[in-house]
Amino acid sequence: MTTNLKGSEKKKIKVPHTYVILFSVILIMAILTYIIPAGEYDRVKDEVSNKTVVVPTSFHAVDQNPVKFFDLFQSIPKGMKDASSIIFFIFIVGGAFQMITATGAIEAGIGKLAKVSQGSEKILIPLFIVAFSIAGGTFGMAEETIVFVPIGIALARALGYDAITGTAMISLGAACGFTSGFMNPFTVGVAQKISELPLFSGIWIRIAFLVIFLVITITYTMRYAEKVKRDPSLSIVRELEIEEKDRVIDLSNLPELKPHHKLVLATVIIGFTFIIWGVFKKGWYITEIGAAFLAMGIIGGFIGKLGPSRLAQEFVIGAKSIVFGALVVGVARGILVVMKDGMILDSIVYGLASAIQALPKSISVVGMYITQVIINFFIPSGSGQAAATMPIMKPLADILGVTRQTAVVAYQFGDGFTNSIIPTSATLMGVLSVAKIPYEKWFRFLWPLMLIWLGVGAVLVVIVNAMNFGPF
Repeated sequence: MTTNLKGSEKKKIKVPHTYVILFSVILIMAILTYIIPAGEYDRVKDEVSNKTVVVPTSFHAVDQNPVKFFDLFQSIPKGMKDASSIIFFIFIVGGAFQMITATGAIEAGIGKLAKVSQGSEKILIPLFIVAFSIAGGTFGMAEETIVFVPIGIALARALGYDAITGTAMISLGAACGFTSGFMNPFTVGVAQKISELPLFSGIWIRIAFLVIFLVITITYTMRYAEKVKRDPSLSIVRELEIEEKDRVIDLSNLPELKPHHKLVLATVIIGFTFIIWGVFKKGWYITEIGAAFLAMGIIGGFIGKLGPSRLAQEFVIGAKSIVFGALVVGVARGILVVMKDGMILDSIVYGLASAIQALPKSISVVGMYITQVIINFFIPSGSGQAAATMPIMKPLADILGVTRQTAVVAYQFGDGFTNSIIPTSATLMGVLSVAKIPYEKWFRFLWPLMLIWLGVGAVLVVIVNAMNFGPF
């Protein structure tokens, strides 16, 4: 009897490795290049948005270009080349953060904050989520969350939570703001320009969206966090927490916060402030942020009394620790490479847009929303999706009698929510690599919240359509 039980336990279904999941998707897309007719839109430079956009009526068939056997394997190195800036950014962040961590300042500082917060630690989760939602809703914080995730995880663990809680505090907060897009220039800003609407019009209703998303997300995250705190064995990443147990800050034996630690922490705060200023005022992206973070690590390391050789050693240790996750970004990008090389990306967009026109008028707006959700898997870039789809959705909305503002809402929800779960999102893969959370574990944590987000999004799209949401 016991033997049978053990045998049944051994037969328990295991979730495939992250790389297996991604390569399976690449294989499916390669097969589809033999099935889906190849086609493409003409593209022109739009004077209003200064983006390369599609010409809505220009879709035409092209010669079939199926992905051949050897091309299938080339898609991964090509994907790594396309995503190289993100991949090397992750290596730099991991190495630089390890240089700062090696000084002991992060442990001492977060330990002090956690000690002070004992008894009121529940407030920290909502505070972090709200703070990052503002960043996501204003300057479109997305890739920038990667640099904050290690700090969120260190604080969460010090308070008795786990890596998923720490990651959620940062990434899901930014996702709420990014999706509501009340002043997001990269999503709502681009979509409204293409749709010829006043920039950031409808800001108050988008702030209302943000409040709704925050209530849902904070409640969900805190319920999970409290469950883990009561019983650590219930953590979805229990194996990771056991592996990382030596890095958890012991609040009963805190290291002394020495003067040089304070100077290192001041360097980190100044560095992050400098990065935020650069992103918001100078339009910085991966290269500039990576350079700033590297400088922060080196300067902080010297202030923290680490010599040049020790700094170099720590950088290598930090970069080495996230090789698995950094390479995931390139493998995931291979999915898009296959679709573009196989000339089926535009065909998918055209097919989905055509399907909307066949829907009854009363539910066409939900069709627009679902279409944007699907397209986001294939075009995970917010501004890229706006440039590819809004020139099509704008005239489609006019034909269907839907306001262009409602079409923008359908786009922003369709683009925003699923960025937190789709494997084609370089930002998500970057966050998970730094957090050392396997994709399948994150999926297990997030899918119930994703269903709630998507359901609420559908309801809100119907409501704004009923309101005849216009350019105000």
